[in-house]
Amino acid sequence: CEDGSYQIDPAELYRVFPAPVPQPTTSNATQPESELDGTLRIQLEMAERERDREREERNREREQMQATIDDLRTRLDRAESRIAGLLPTPPVRQGRWRLWGGG
Repeated sequence: CEDGSYQIDPAELYRVFPAPVPQPTTSNATQPESELDGTLRIQLEMAERERDREREERNREREQMQATIDDLRTRLDRAESRIAGLLPTPPVRQGRWRLWGGG
C-alpha cells in the first residue's frame, strides 16, 4: 500500500495458516450426561429388540423353506418310483456270439 503497510491476500494467508474450521455444536453438548446415557440405552435396547425380531423371522423363514424342500423331495421320490414302475423291463440282450452260432 502507499502508506507503507502490507496487504496480504487472504488466500495466501490461508495457504500458510489454514483457516480455523468451526466445530459444529451437537445436541450432546446441551444434554446432561445422564440424560444422554438414558437415551443411548433406550436406542440400544430398541436396536437389540429389532435384531432379535429379525433373527426370529429369518429362522421362521428358514424352517418354512426347509419344510418346502423336504416336501418337494418326497414328491419327487414318489414320482420317480411311479415312473420306474410304469416302464417296461428292459429286454435281455444276447451277445453277438450267439448270432453266429457259438454259444
